[in-house]
Amino acid sequence: MDKKLLIEEGKTFLGIELGSTRIKGVLIDEKGTPLAAGSYEWENRYVDGIWTYSLEDVWKGMQGCYQDLLKDVKEQYGATITKIGSMGFSAMMHGYLAFDKEDNLLVPFRTWRNTITEEAASKLTKEFNYNIPQRWSIAHLYQAVLNKEEHVKDVAFFTTLAGYVHYKLTGQKVLGVGDASGMFPIDVKTGDYDGNMIDKFNELTKPEGFSWKLEDILPKVLTAGENAGALTKEGAALLDVSGNLQAGVPVCPPEGDAGTGMAATNSVGKRTGNVSAGTSVFAMIVLEKELSKVYPQIDLVTTPDGALVAMVHCNNCTSDLNAWVNIFDEFAESLGGRVDKNKLFSVLYNKAMEGDADCGGLVSYNYFSGEPVTGFDEGAPLFVRKAEDKFNLANFMRAHLYSSLAALKAGLDLLFKEESVEVDEMFGHGGLFKTKGVGQRVAAAAMNTSVSVMETAGEGGAWGIALLAAYMQNKEEGESLGDYLKNKIFAGQSGSSMDPVKEDVEGFEKFMKRYMEGLAIERAAVDAL
Repeated sequence: MDKKLLIEEGKTFLGIELGSTRIKGVLIDEKGTPLAAGSYEWENRYVDGIWTYSLEDVWKGMQGCYQDLLKDVKEQYGATITKIGSMGFSAMMHGYLAFDKEDNLLVPFRTWRNTITEEAASKLTKEFNYNIPQRWSIAHLYQAVLNKEEHVKDVAFFTTLAGYVHYKLTGQKVLGVGDASGMFPIDVKTGDYDGNMIDKFNELTKPEGFSWKLEDILPKVLTAGENAGALTKEGAALLDVSGNLQAGVPVCPPEGDAGTGMAATNSVGKRTGNVSAGTSVFAMIVLEKELSKVYPQIDLVTTPDGALVAMVHCNNCTSDLNAWVNIFDEFAESLGGRVDKNKLFSVLYNKAMEGDADCGGLVSYNYFSGEPVTGFDEGAPLFVRKAEDKFNLANFMRAHLYSSLAALKAGLDLLFKEESVEVDEMFGHGGLFKTKGVGQRVAAAAMNTSVSVMETAGEGGAWGIALLAAYMQNKEEGESLGDYLKNKIFAGQSGSSMDPVKEDVEGFEKFMKRYMEGLAIERAAVDAL
């Protein structure tokens, strides 16, 4: 069908994701091909010691993103959108949006960036025997209880950013299971919140005498493919200020950015995973069984269809690497030369591959900020070597590439070595993988597993939630999300796969031994500076 007609007849699927600096919308056809996109830049604010976005910012951003998408549709196809096959909304996970029974926001939105819940997170981790990170919604709620905050008695409903947007547009207080798993632990056998832990939480808060129980104020959990309501008349008017969008569009369960990342990289099946490497880095692996014990370095969440996922999240990845590339750029300019930045990255990254597999003894720490996985609240970027080490450009660049994934490897090694977790393939996406073959090879060495980079990985989470919307509408009876993605979206897609090189794997292990032993040097640098 002609694309203009496809759009006008509503045979399209829309995904909008609210990221930390950009809200992005993607319109796709039933094969997952992007037809149009829109975006809106926004920034969190630091107000009274809290990282937040105002609800006004949320709607200004949602409307701005949708209008930008309409503009793209008009310019490309001369079409106007009045109906859509189905849509979905996703956003940064975790955080705390609490409302009273009249839907008034009780305190400003507390985002995942806030590290103000240490006491609550540690008490709940102990009580549940389950790792509850500081950014999880339940840690925010319990910290407010411990702080004796006045608003807690009035909470009628609390949710994530995606859950809030979905509620305003559909009237449904629901969450996709992946996003819900960052609010409160999920029992993967039932696909719902863990009942025993809910009981424990209610016991903990009983002395406060609240009129609510936890199960009454959490959003309902839905799995990918389930219907999560439809766009209401008020919702359509709120999203599309031009007034052309009709109500009644089916909406899929709202998801978190981790879940949409899994959908966008075709890594929702067991023994698959993905690694997203940019300013920060995280890896997610879909588990075959539960872990034997609690690891503070490992978060447990789920795929959009409810399978258990181990997640290692690190604050630092490419910032230090980029800073060194900028130094070489400045050097070239001082010599009177102008070097194309992409070429500079390519030359330096490829030079690293000529270095010794263990970086010749050189070590670097890329800690622009603290790194919880290795136990640091603050960081200081650091490069260190002994006089007899092999100090050359290749080893220098290789050490910084290894360093960008070293904290991640420290967390993943717990899964691979302590828990014997097996993974067949990891999918890489993000800035580290832009220089063909280099970041991919380093990641394969770090994880000792095959790493694939898909051409579509750059489409990101907005594309991932659009795929989940399409799955809800187009799945066949009994068709799993994994099968749908594999057979209908990613079939025949060209991507490049790279197996780990034995020497690289052994070299990275030697580097890691020095890296872990040298954390005392990083600690001294943080203390001294």
